[in-house]
Amino acid sequence: MSDPKHSPPVTSPSGPEDPGDSSGPANTGARWPLPAESLWSEQTDPHGVPPGRPPTEEPTAPRPRTAVEQAERPEPSRRKRDPYLDNVKFVLIAMVVIGHSLVPTLDADSSRAAYIFIYVFHMPLFVLISGYLSRNFWNSNAKTNKLVDTFVVPYVIVEVGYAALRFALGQKWSLTIIDPSWLNWYLLALLFWRLSTPVWKRMKNPVPVAIAIYLFAGFSQISGDFSMDRFFGLMPFFVIGLVMQPEHFEMLDRRWIKILSVVTVLGAAAVAILIAPKATLKPFYFKHSYMDMDLSWWMGLGLRAGLLLCGLAMCFAVLALVPRGETWYSDLGTRTLYCYLLHGIPVQIAKEMGWLEFPWLYGPLGVLAITSSCFALAIVLCLPETRAVFKWVLEPRLTWLYRRPVEVKP
Repeated sequence: MSDPKHSPPVTSPSGPEDPGDSSGPANTGARWPLPAESLWSEQTDPHGVPPGRPPTEEPTAPRPRTAVEQAERPEPSRRKRDPYLDNVKFVLIAMVVIGHSLVPTLDADSSRAAYIFIYVFHMPLFVLISGYLSRNFWNSNAKTNKLVDTFVVPYVIVEVGYAALRFALGQKWSLTIIDPSWLNWYLLALLFWRLSTPVWKRMKNPVPVAIAIYLFAGFSQISGDFSMDRFFGLMPFFVIGLVMQPEHFEMLDRRWIKILSVVTVLGAAAVAILIAPKATLKPFYFKHSYMDMDLSWWMGLGLRAGLLLCGLAMCFAVLALVPRGETWYSDLGTRTLYCYLLHGIPVQIAKEMGWLEFPWLYGPLGVLAITSSCFALAIVLCLPETRAVFKWVLEPRLTWLYRRPVEVKP
């Protein structure tokens, strides 16, 4: 998400592609299968053998299987990746590209309305999904290693790359690692959200606490260093995602909720069209203080609370309407990190060359043309071929950086 005044600069979901757990809500509303350790067994139950049941015999060593038996034994089937959240992520990443490309034409009411509509929910929902996928992030060394592999290293590479691109386009060389440029804020904010996860999981009421911090953060003029402004501005969405469970997604797969979601989306579009000529864009970046927006304390609190409610309503509406089964873009949704980090290159070049400022683009036809072009760009940047070309940069293998886990001998 970018401020038009500070555009140039880019990013599953996030994002962005979220580099965390990829499992999501089950297809067609069916319940997720419980992991084996969640079922009762003598090994997992803290009280041991239930009363009245004889203790089990001492286990004997299994008989070694012959080569024929090993060959005949079927390979365990890998758990199929659920397509639902991948569908959601591709829809959102397309919105990210469209939103950034609409900036040069925001003087037109039609572009401004589309921009407001997108910014109410696209990054909040990305952050919510990131929170949901962070529930078990600290449960394995592999995921913890990703804090460096898919956050810190790509962040530094992208910062340097976009500084070089801006310089090549005739702008002054500027590189400030602590102040993320343009869309790179997401990687840094997600890093700190992930680091804060253990704290939220230990709280009794994390959501009310996160909302209170979000509201009171508006009293302070928090700088953009280390993405702290958006870390606090989008915090409730991450924490809400963190406490969500699979059954909450199942609840959204009901007919009456889908009908209500259609009404919500249409109502949001109508409101965006209505307020576009006069509304300031600052609130929709979820980072400005009440003073920055020239608001009294009570108006600021009311605006932030209302924006949070509207954002959540749109988040749940989109989650309810996105298909849950396999679609033609499900696979594309597994590579949204590449689209997020790379789309700024063609978008920034188009802005500098004036390709997004032709007079005919200032109107509904222009919004349609920009939307179509950006949707096609999102498809290209999510292709496996794109990942094959850029994987060594954006997903470097840093196994040499970590210690091998110590094997505990019995």
